[in-house]
Amino acid sequence: MFSLNGQMSKGSVVLAYSGGLDTSCILLWLKEQGYEVIAYLANIGQDEDFDAARKKAETLGAKKVFIEDLRSEFVQEFIWPAVQANAVYEDRYLLGTSIARPCIARRQVQIAQREGAQYVSHGATGKTVNKTNIIGVFLFVQNCLVIVWEISLSGNGFKLRPVAHMIVVFAQKHGIPVPVTPKAPWSMDANLMHISYESGVLENPKNHAPPDLYQMTKNPEDSPNEPDLLEIHFTRGVPVKVTHVKEGTCKETPLEIFCYLNEIGGKHGVGRIDIVENRFIGMKSRGIYETPGGTILLHAHLDIETFTMDREVRKIKQSLGIKFSELIYNGFWYSPECEFVRHCIDKSQENVEGRVQLSVFKGQVYILGRESPKSLYNEELVSMDVQGDYDPCDASGFIRINAVRLREHNRLQGAAQKKL
Repeated sequence: MFSLNGQMSKGSVVLAYSGGLDTSCILLWLKEQGYEVIAYLANIGQDEDFDAARKKAETLGAKKVFIEDLRSEFVQEFIWPAVQANAVYEDRYLLGTSIARPCIARRQVQIAQREGAQYVSHGATGKTVNKTNIIGVFLFVQNCLVIVWEISLSGNGFKLRPVAHMIVVFAQKHGIPVPVTPKAPWSMDANLMHISYESGVLENPKNHAPPDLYQMTKNPEDSPNEPDLLEIHFTRGVPVKVTHVKEGTCKETPLEIFCYLNEIGGKHGVGRIDIVENRFIGMKSRGIYETPGGTILLHAHLDIETFTMDREVRKIKQSLGIKFSELIYNGFWYSPECEFVRHCIDKSQENVEGRVQLSVFKGQVYILGRESPKSLYNEELVSMDVQGDYDPCDASGFIRINAVRLREHNRLQGAAQKKL
């Protein structure tokens, strides 16, 4: 097998390409090593000039360029299961990047299979959990060998140099344009669900986020002085319709729903968090996230779920949601245990149906009311004015039975005090 320049080819590699400096250098480096490169760009809702990226990849020598619009499947097959699970890592992070990686990598592997490519390549660095997310998908395909850019370069004397400097030197040596405008002193990852910020000046956890950092949400102090009232309709724990109560605006397709919630949430500064999280590889990392639409859905789904789900089932489901979040964060979306947990969570959502009305205002989401044909809320049973089927006399025995262990605990404590 020979490449276009007549040299012996090592085979074809599908590169997850962004059009930026890093992956442009990777593309050229792979060609230098004797690989034919197929560039692949995934549209998952980021602000990107895809035509310019295509032209750049072709100029650098990509054999083929694929630009795949994955936005709809990203919402339906990845974001919606996370909504059903109330997926939150370590109580705060809504997993926007972690959910996107298996979506991106799955299509990359599909392209590799379709094109007969022997290899796939990515640009994630060794200290990030993104590398685990991506390679976890790659390893599900037989005969698919991952080429890791950073390891290859570290074996060529670059190991002790800062990664940014190493890439700039490589780019300048090979005539790849290096941006002359000042770059924001932090790294950013954007998709339909969120934008994440880390590294650079943010690595000191004491440093406050610069005011100009946020791109997806307004500062709540500068947001409108009137709330937006929304009604979200759920079926099987998934939003199927969003209506603006005052304006009458209605969205019904998954992509439209999520984009609209991002718009409303962003306008009011909803979904900003600044946290230190535990990475899978054993270190703590500071991250700042904006997840406006996802935050609105988390509040709404928690409310309708509690309204319609049995108490004991929900306790089990909560523990599954925590496990699901850990599996996603650690890169195990396609593992058998994650598939099992997703199936269980989906089963739990059979009766999670109804409407939630809420207010979005000044960085907050306020639940206003809810209704459901499958509600377990019995107004007559809970009423203080109507006895219904509840006999207050039954409470006496219930209280005495539950107090048995408390009496025994108190007896033991009393005996111990007497010995002293």
